[in-house]
Amino acid sequence: MMYGMIHLCNLQEKLTLTDIGILMTAAVCHDLDHPGYNNTYQINARTELAVRYNDISPLENHHCAVAFQILSLPECNIFANVDPEAFKQIRQAIITLILATDMARHGEILDSFKQKVDNFDFTNEEHVTCLKMVLIKCCDISNEVRPTEVAEPWVDCLLEEYFMQSDREKSEGLPVAPFMDRDKVTKPTAQIGFIKFVLIPMFETVMKLFPQIEEIMVQPLRDSRDHYEELKQIDDAMTEGSSFVIKFSKGFTKRD
Repeated sequence: MMYGMIHLCNLQEKLTLTDIGILMTAAVCHDLDHPGYNNTYQINARTELAVRYNDISPLENHHCAVAFQILSLPECNIFANVDPEAFKQIRQAIITLILATDMARHGEILDSFKQKVDNFDFTNEEHVTCLKMVLIKCCDISNEVRPTEVAEPWVDCLLEEYFMQSDREKSEGLPVAPFMDRDKVTKPTAQIGFIKFVLIPMFETVMKLFPQIEEIMVQPLRDSRDHYEELKQIDDAMTEGSSFVIKFSKGFTKRD
């Protein structure tokens, strides 16, 4: 997805080669060694990662650390020929991008980008850093941009991961997020709110700077929203039908 966004937005002509390398490396490394339980669980369960990183983006800090452990191996060190000062800047930039994928910071990062997008300046380092943060965020949660037949099996995997976490939270007496609770969530309800209130607003903001993403990325999000809203209507109709049958059966039994 990151490669696709770079190509579609023609970023190779707007950013430096170093920035392109930073974007691609951060995208590859952004979820390394993910344990399948989110930051909320890590912090509430007081896991080793939460303790190590003082409850501050424990997973994202871990992904960064694992990335640079791998990159420090001689056979994996793609930055071996970069001079030390340049490597420091590259390392800091990759860390900044991976830490930006913590959804707890979503509002803060998107608001910052919204303030810059109407007068965006590719020569302004702060503007470019903010753009790179938004780009990796888009790529991180871009599943619904893909065709339904590709995206939907991954939604099933994601929900199963959520349900595993909420089951564990229940068994350990920890708070459970409603959007992760198998007793409260359906696939349509899980997706509709996320697409409408997280994905579409973010991609439409990026679209102000790169109008060419509308057809290939934003429209599929709108189509996906419509698809899940239709599924929800079907689910709601079936639930209503089931309720009517149960009530009718009970009434019939009483009369009988």
